Amino acid sequence: MTVKAKAVRHLITMDDLTNDEIIMILEEAKSFKEVLGRDIKKVPALRGKTVVLLFFEASTRTKISFELAAKRLSADVVNFSASTSSLKKSESLKDTVRTLEAMAADVFVMRHSYPGSAQLVAKYIKGAVLNGGDGAHSHPTQALLDMYTIYEKKGGFKGLKVAIIGDIKHSRVVRSNIEGLTRLGAEVVLCGPSTLLPRYIEKFNVSVTYNVEEAITDADVVMGLRIQFERQKQGLLPTILEYAQFFQINRERLSLAKPDVLLMHPGPINRGVEIESEVADSVYSVIDEQVTNGVAVRMSLLYFLVGGKDE
Repeated sequence: MTVKAKAVRHLITMDDLTNDEIIMILEEAKSFKEVLGRDIKKVPALRGKTVVLLFFEASTRTKISFELAAKRLSADVVNFSASTSSLKKSESLKDTVRTLEAMAADVFVMRHSYPGSAQLVAKYIKGAVLNGGDGAHSHPTQALLDMYTIYEKKGGFKGLKVAIIGDIKHSRVVRSNIEGLTRLGAEVVLCGPSTLLPRYIEKFNVSVTYNVEEAITDADVVMGLRIQFERQKQGLLPTILEYAQFFQINRERLSLAKPDVLLMHPGPINRGVEIESEVADSVYSVIDEQVTNGVAVRMSLLYFLVGGKDE
C-alpha cells in the first residue's frame, strides 16, 4: 500500500481533502477493490482499531459498506443503536461519544439528520470522525465513491459533462459531488423543478437548467437523485406523475447523451419516478458498481485516515 500515514483528522466535507489526496484515495481504492475479488476478502491494515457506526438515520448502503470496509481491513466494529442507548435517558450526544471513546474507540462513522452534527462531535473527541451524511448538508464518502466510479470508467474528470437531475435542494450527495467534481475539472449541470433547486446555486460553479433534455444532451455522466419526500414540505411537487413526465431519465432522453454515457444513482431508487426501471437495468447503468465501489473507497479512506504507513 502507498498511502502515507496522517495525523488523526476528520472527513466532514470534501473541503477536508486536497485534490491530490482525492486522487490518492481513488488510486488506492483500485487495490482494495482487488482485495474484494479474492476468496479471502481481508487484509490486516486496521487490526487493533475499533470503528463505531453511529447511525441516527436509516441507511442500507452507507452503513453496511462501512461495516464491510472496516471488517475487510480487520478492524473491530461496533454498531451503535440510539434507540437502546442512554440517549433515551436524556444523555447528550457529547457525553455519548466521549463514553464510547473512553472504551478505546478510534473511528466514528456518523449519520445524523442534523446538519453540522459530525462537525460538532469532532470537537469533543480525539478519534477520527467520518461524516456518513448530515441532514441535507454533506455526504463526502458518497461523492468519493461516485467519483471513483467515474474515474475507473473515464480515466479522469477534466472536460467531462456531468448532468445531475432530481431533488437538488434536499440532497447532501449533490453538494459533495459538486465540490469534488468541479475542483477536478468536470462541468456539472444541475436540473430539476424550480422548487427543488436551492437559491443562488449558480454560485457553486455549476450550470442550471429546468429542461432535462438540455441537461442530458452530450453528457458523459447522468446521475439521478431520489425525491426525498421525508425532507420536503408539502407543495413542492404537484404530483409524482407530473415530475416523471418532465424530469424522468428514460431511454429516449438518455439517447441524447454521449454513446458511452454512465448512468448513476446514489440509491435508493424510486423506480418509475426519477429513472425509468428499464433504463436503471440497462447497459449504461453503473448503479450496482457504485455499491461495490463504495466498499473499496471506504476501505481506502479508512486506511488513509487512521491506518496508512509510509512504504
